Amino acid sequence: MANPAQVTGAPEPVKAQTGAFLTPLFTDRRVAAVLGLGFAQGIPFLLVYATQSAWLVQAKVPLATIGLMSELTIAYKLKFLWAPFLDRHDAPLLGRWLGRRRGWIVATQILVALALAGVAFGDPAHWLAWTVAFSLALGVAGATQDVVIDGWRITAAPPEQQALMSSWSEIGYRIGNLAAGAGALYLSDAYGWRAAYLCMAALMAPGTIAALLAPEPPAPGTPASGGFVETVWAPIRDLLARLGPLAVPVLALVAGFRMPGYVSNAMAIPLFKTLGYSNTDIATVTKLFGFWIALGGTFLASAIIPRIGMMASLLIGTVTASASHLALAYLAWHGGHGGAAFWTFAATVGIDGFAYAFASIVLITYMSRLSATAHAASQYALLTSLCALPGSLLAGFSGFVIEWTGFPWFFIGTSLIGVPVALLCLLVARRHGPMDAPMESPAEAS
Repeated sequence: MANPAQVTGAPEPVKAQTGAFLTPLFTDRRVAAVLGLGFAQGIPFLLVYATQSAWLVQAKVPLATIGLMSELTIAYKLKFLWAPFLDRHDAPLLGRWLGRRRGWIVATQILVALALAGVAFGDPAHWLAWTVAFSLALGVAGATQDVVIDGWRITAAPPEQQALMSSWSEIGYRIGNLAAGAGALYLSDAYGWRAAYLCMAALMAPGTIAALLAPEPPAPGTPASGGFVETVWAPIRDLLARLGPLAVPVLALVAGFRMPGYVSNAMAIPLFKTLGYSNTDIATVTKLFGFWIALGGTFLASAIIPRIGMMASLLIGTVTASASHLALAYLAWHGGHGGAAFWTFAATVGIDGFAYAFASIVLITYMSRLSATAHAASQYALLTSLCALPGSLLAGFSGFVIEWTGFPWFFIGTSLIGVPVALLCLLVARRHGPMDAPMESPAEAS
């Protein structure tokens, strides 16, 4: 049942909101655990490619190759293929000791740490294949960790507590991103990239402790019979049935919503490095300063969605996120290292980061409402994969485009990608209705 305040837009008392948000962190070990698990989720993704791109630029890897290496995050787009199997089967060895959910969480965290150590001992300047192989392994381990932690979060708490669990998970995730972004960049300047990646591997330990302290949810029932195709198809079939005639435009909207951001982000750090900013400069502005900017975008989205509705929020999110890339184009034209140019850099990152965070929370809320309770983990994994895949594939060609057009026109182009997405959002809003309550499957509705 949706919170009436979420449906009607009526604000809840501020004191009640604050107390209800903070108290469970100290009284409910599920909430404390999800904060630590969210932190562990926030570490791998940036280290697969985004943070690592600064290392690749320093190693003088060609921009075209760096762009292609953004495809190393492909596992995050395909995780829906194996998500249903993680719901049905225990992790080897650990599953018997810890249970299905926690067993898989700890297993994937061990694999993430090992993959990070593997990247640490690579040398992209002289042996790029090693870096590619371990980065791909890191992506698979990190994507699988996302699936099993999301599955634990959804099944460990009742529906009325999911908003609280998701909020603390998001806070943990952003702190993990801060460590994997600013932390790794600072460490790389001070001690080198090997030390930075080894420290990131060690930072998986708090997530493992959180998994060990977390309660194991009730074991799922006996899995339905069926092979690989049926296992993967069942949650997809349910989603398509509930969406009905709107299936194609809604799924196209999900697929296109973050496309401009994925393409733009692939070349953001290479732009900053090309303009002469150090890893420390980039870490300070994009991660430390950007962390608080992103929290502002997150809180604004959380406040606006109940008041203006889901579809209006989606439209604002896609327009502002795409338009923010014009700030990157301006920086590419007028930016440079030192003096007043540094504040142009900071303002650009602030604009882009705020818009990105706002749009991300809006989309997460929308995808959560599209997911049915019976298939929440699998359908959410499917929707997040669909959201990421098109933009990730286009990002692979970003280096080639920049070699042809230059950075300014590239970011103008990524901004224009948002125009058809906004038009599609208007179409869906007109046919979809306000959609301010979670969708139900036929079984739930009855």
